[in-house]
Amino acid sequence: MNPLSRRNLLGIGAALSGATLAGMTASAQTRTNTRAAEKDASITNPGPENKVLLAENPNSNTPPPTDHGDVGPIWYSFDLAHKRIQEGGWTHQVTQRELPSSKELAGVNMRLTAGSFRELHWHTADEWAIMLEGKARVTVLSPDGTAFIDDVGKNDLWYFPAGYPHSIQGLEPDGCEFLLVFDEGMFSEDNTFLVSEWLAHTPRSVLSQNLGLGQAALAKLPADSLYIFPADLPKTLAQDRAAVGGQEAQSPYTFKMGSMAPTKRMPGGEARVVDSRNFPVSTNIAAAMVTVKPGAMRELHWHPNASEWQYYMAGQGRMTVFMPVGSARTMDFKANDVGYIPATAGHYIENTGDTDLVFLEMFKAPQFMDFSLNNWLRHLPPEAVTSHLGLSAAEIQSIPAEKTEIIARS
Repeated sequence: MNPLSRRNLLGIGAALSGATLAGMTASAQTRTNTRAAEKDASITNPGPENKVLLAENPNSNTPPPTDHGDVGPIWYSFDLAHKRIQEGGWTHQVTQRELPSSKELAGVNMRLTAGSFRELHWHTADEWAIMLEGKARVTVLSPDGTAFIDDVGKNDLWYFPAGYPHSIQGLEPDGCEFLLVFDEGMFSEDNTFLVSEWLAHTPRSVLSQNLGLGQAALAKLPADSLYIFPADLPKTLAQDRAAVGGQEAQSPYTFKMGSMAPTKRMPGGEARVVDSRNFPVSTNIAAAMVTVKPGAMRELHWHPNASEWQYYMAGQGRMTVFMPVGSARTMDFKANDVGYIPATAGHYIENTGDTDLVFLEMFKAPQFMDFSLNNWLRHLPPEAVTSHLGLSAAEIQSIPAEKTEIIARS
């Protein structure tokens, strides 16, 4: 993109809360007065405008006539989040602090250069992750003392339960970038348990007795946190596994979604669903990676068991969220944006660009569940549908009878 790209207008974001932008509502808006306003000067703004920012979200600046009321903030972007940069990589996060409505899940976007580590650590929350670019080597220790080591590539996943110690190291040729999702809305990546900090804040006499090391060895320990730091590239995966006593089985903490066949494939796109049914360790977070082709849409639907936290990986789209009483909010989304839908709220996502729209649907739940409006209407007595919607029997028959998930442009 040109210099006025989203990443280069982030100075704007430092002064503007994305949650505030996403929380502005059309509370007093009605379909009739909005349509009338579109025909006169009511929508014009003769005063100052940040035109670059407004162009990023035209459906917030000029909402469709169907928008009304308040559904709360449903949009934020990692491109507005403060970035912590260290030698070896960077990290930034979107939590409940940035997106106040998201109380169940939080996200962290991280980059590691080749050889660099996210140091040995553990969390108070479960960690679900997807590799966005590149490759990494991950290690994790299970409570029975078994160490698991694996390499993960693009679109592969890992899941580390709360308290499980682990590490991540970027591999050749250019390290990696990944998304972490935690099952705590107020999670902070800056508030994790780091082995370097623990050792730095433990008396040397205790360390000597516990580790069996003399004072000369203890003097080599870091005096402060490492967090992200450069290091030499590791040996081969086989050599690393042999160094910890071998690993006979595939790691139960990683999942090769990059090579997984789609769970559903249809003319308008495809979806890959990963939850505790095919990734058993992922007991608290369910996910779907959805691809919507140009002109297609993720059908009108809702999720009964959890709110939805979204991450947009590619393309551009538009989403409207419906809530009682008669409230609806429409926002535009692009790569690196985060979306939020309250539990049971009706919504759709449509591809408004000319390339594939790819996004993640994330839930704090053991299983992915959704209800399709089409499927519901076609599983009611036709007379009931006619009484509610005024449709004829022939018109009802034209509604798809089963879940379509993604509906192609007709």
